Amino acid sequence: MKRERRRARSQALQVLYEIDSVNHPAEEVLARYGEELSSEAREFMNTLVRGTLDSRDEIDVMVAESAPEWPISELAVIDRNILRLSLWELLIWGETPVKVAINEAVELAKRYGSDSAPRFVNGVLGTLAGRRSSRKPSSVK
Repeated sequence: MKRERRRARSQALQVLYEIDSVNHPAEEVLARYGEELSSEAREFMNTLVRGTLDSRDEIDVMVAESAPEWPISELAVIDRNILRLSLWELLIWGETPVKVAINEAVELAKRYGSDSAPRFVNGVLGTLAGRRSSRKPSSVK
């Protein structure tokens, strides 16, 4: 399941990137990306994307407070969405262990981001890891 979850996170990031960059409807993008995943991985990807989208404003405030020199609107689209995805999983959903959430985010940053993205993502997540919340958004079952 570890490999499937990593693949689902990667797919979730791609969905969030597409929604953020070209504003395609979330349900349409989710359906297209979910076709190649197992049902369990597809459900995980859907949970990640919907949770991240539902909490985007709250997450953006967290990023702005922890990295004020990097306005969220000026971050690279991929870096912004890696942070949103991982912060939702780490701080809002709270079902992923801290080390796993941070490691997975750094791996996404290494794979998709710029050379400095892994360090930046690790720094922001490390700063915010102490705020881990046990609250679940109502959209997550």
